[in-house]
Amino acid sequence: MPPTLMTLKVLLPFQVFAEKAGVSRIVAETREGSFGILPRRLDCVAALVPGILIYETEVEGEVFVAVDEGVLIKAGSDVLVSVRRATGGTDLGQLRDAVEQEFLSLDEREQNVRSVMAKLEVGFLRRFGTLRHE
Repeated sequence: MPPTLMTLKVLLPFQVFAEKAGVSRIVAETREGSFGILPRRLDCVAALVPGILIYETEVEGEVFVAVDEGVLIKAGSDVLVSVRRATGGTDLGQLRDAVEQEFLSLDEREQNVRSVMAKLEVGFLRRFGTLRHE
């Protein structure tokens, strides 16, 4: 029986970053640590954190992709990775630096937006709590 291989799609919000057939293994990073996916693994869903996604094909060998946070879904032989940003490259050190500089550090504007949203949520919950007591 020939070995079963996977098809990997890395999706960004407005485009397909990569679509690879013949993938023999994938390694991704979650909050709990790295985990591997082989072709016969059961279907699963995982929340990804900024880090390095590794996949291997017979033609390209081991390929590294720096990814931002997102989600990974394995259904049958199809693996979909949907992330906010991704960067490819051959130098693992440069990719790790890209993850640290671009993906892990929120820019000032995004921090301000998150702060304002948190204040709005707290205000809404306080008002909602007072309505329930009246």
